[in-house]
This record gives sequence, structure tokens and C-alpha cells, in this order.
Amino acid sequence: MTQGTTEQNATALSSTAKQPQRRRQQKVGLVISNKMDKTIVVAVERLKMHPLYKKTYRQTKHFYAHDEHNVCQIGDIVRIEECRPLSKLKRWRLIEVIKRGSGVVPVEEVLGQEITSELERVQQGTSQGESGGRTEQQGEEGAE
Repeated sequence: MTQGTTEQNATALSSTAKQPQRRRQQKVGLVISNKMDKTIVVAVERLKMHPLYKKTYRQTKHFYAHDEHNVCQIGDIVRIEECRPLSKLKRWRLIEVIKRGSGVVPVEEVLGQEITSELERVQQGTSQGESGGRTEQQGEEGAE
């Protein structure tokens, strides 16, 4: 009997070993955030068709992916592949960087909201000063 069970175990192991592994899903998207350590957020867009109205529309999903060497920058186009769960949200890993982005980060992200609010205040002050100067000039022209 022990010989029969070992044969059954051997056939069970060989049958599982013969099964081809499932091909893992890959997606191409745009890096929208790299602020976390060894993690990037990739936006993947796809076109879907509305079931009733047959109009195509764009659907964007965000995927958290593992970037082992922190090589990605905002604006890069990358290929990611699904993998085992690495954390609460990360189920994808970086395969390759297809195209490098410009690497230019908007001023708002670098300096924060405080500087932008100050810039807006300064711009509003200069625009009010300019408009006031124009009305005075126009008034002088009209008097001549």
C-alpha cells in the first residue's frame, strides 16, 4: 500500500510540475508619483465603449508598483507586470522604463502651496497697480 501511495504522490507532483505557469499580465502607463521609497504610482489609460450608447471613453486606473532601484521619475512611460502582493496596495513590479520623461517637476510640487499663494498675491498686486496707472494715463490723454 505504501508503494501505491508513493506512486500517486509522484504522479500528482509530476502533473503539477507539467502545468505551464500562467503568463503574468503586463501594462504600460505613465508615472504620476515617485514620492515613496521604492514605490511608484502608474496611471494606465484604456479606451472603453459604453454598452448602451457605443461611445468610447477614456478610463484611467492607478497602480502601485515596486521600483527596486528608484530609477523612475515623474513623466516616464513604463511597463509593469503583476506579481505577488508586496504590501497592502502594491501588486505590480517595474519591468522597464520605455521612455524617459522630461524630468521637470512643477514649481507647485517643489515649493509647496505657500509660495504659490504668495505669487498669486504679488501678481494681483501688480495687475491692480498696472490697471490704475492706465486709467490715470487715459484720463490725462482725455484732458489734453
